[in-house]
Amino acid sequence: MSDDEISVVGSDVELGDVCSPGSELLSPGELDRIMERVRGQNLRLVGEGGVLSLLSKKILERALEEERTEHLGYERGDPAGRGSGNSRNGTTPKRVFTDAGPVDLDVPRDRAGTFEPRIVPTGVTRLAGFSDTIVAWYATGMSTRDIRRQIKRMYGADISAELVSRVTDGVIDELNG
Repeated sequence: MSDDEISVVGSDVELGDVCSPGSELLSPGELDRIMERVRGQNLRLVGEGGVLSLLSKKILERALEEERTEHLGYERGDPAGRGSGNSRNGTTPKRVFTDAGPVDLDVPRDRAGTFEPRIVPTGVTRLAGFSDTIVAWYATGMSTRDIRRQIKRMYGADISAELVSRVTDGVIDELNG
């Protein structure tokens, strides 16, 4: 994994615990309601603006907000935060590329500028899996132009040839290093 890529699943939370057989992240009824909306509104599942991208956005932003709350040491609206020397200070927009497509996040900030997110750290633009896909295609002999076209078709993301090159060069450097 390169410096500008991070796994969404941190060491504190194992996705397998939530998504393992016998445990449900979403009940069948909740999943049915989502799929009814997808079909009824003719929504896309993947790619820019797709349901999976929107769900990823909601989950990542909630996790980032929880991180900021932990960092500050008090819940939103808690009187304990008054006069604490640090407080919530809005958000900063950031686009990350995921397997589900590009996701535009609103990353929370604190007034003192000391909050450093761990879920999607500063400087990270690709979540794990996205780069793996690029490298796998490159390994099969696809050109950077072909990879760009394939990512546009599958994810709705228009990425630069430079990004494709950085990803593949980073892997080659890791293998040689």
